[in-house]
Amino acid sequence: MLDSTAEEPWIDVRRVARPHVAVVIPARDEAESLGDVLRQLEPHGLGQVIVADNGSSDDTAGVARTHRADVATEPRPGYGAACRAGIAALASRVEIVVFLDADLADDPGRLPELVDPIDAGGADLVIGVRPRELREAGAMTPPQVIGNRLATDLIRVLWGHRYTDLGPFRAIRRDALEGLRMTDRRFGWTVEMQIRALQEGLRVVEVPVPYRPRPRGRSKISGTVRGVLRAAASILYTIGRLWWAGPRRPRRNAEGRPPGGWGPKGGD
Repeated sequence: MLDSTAEEPWIDVRRVARPHVAVVIPARDEAESLGDVLRQLEPHGLGQVIVADNGSSDDTAGVARTHRADVATEPRPGYGAACRAGIAALASRVEIVVFLDADLADDPGRLPELVDPIDAGGADLVIGVRPRELREAGAMTPPQVIGNRLATDLIRVLWGHRYTDLGPFRAIRRDALEGLRMTDRRFGWTVEMQIRALQEGLRVVEVPVPYRPRPRGRSKISGTVRGVLRAAASILYTIGRLWWAGPRRPRRNAEGRPPGGWGPKGGD
């Protein structure tokens, strides 16, 4: 459900550099950091910013409205559910969708690096990957690093493509996103997108981005043992479900090649 209570759009689209780009921010109880995220997005001249409020008990929605962001409400818990609510609220003018977490662990200032390859016609999906040399100490817990490596190794074995990360900061062409027919409502959202991109033959590019510990609050996933286990189970279930459903090899893209892109060498 979309709640856009501001008297004016988030930004006057007649004056912006990227009126075709929208950012979807899934958020649950992120009032402390959300304002900083939205302020750092303002210089990018975006056509729309949507905060997908996933049942927050704090003033997440109020902070979003203060910064003239649209608020899409999804009371049912789940990262994927929030992302889907944000997608449903997209304006018709939007051609590129950026997904960005609300915790300020990713740098909103890097948004052009994800959008530009799509604007240049060289990519359909751009993933912000977090190589070890760009991660601040403590930004990812050991279980996160191990789980990330396990998931990308499974994709390499099962689909023959070497992803290096499941980073949440990403950009995708809207028509390509709609063609993926995403269904996950929980923590399997990012891995589903990456596998479905291979299955549909999208041109995938990985771009290195810095990653830092969240400055405020506690992560809903890595902050608790239960959160880590639930996320890991959801990701593994999604990989198994998509493998069973097929297709099981990457589809060649419009240029006649399997999907591919930049990826740092070595491991974590």
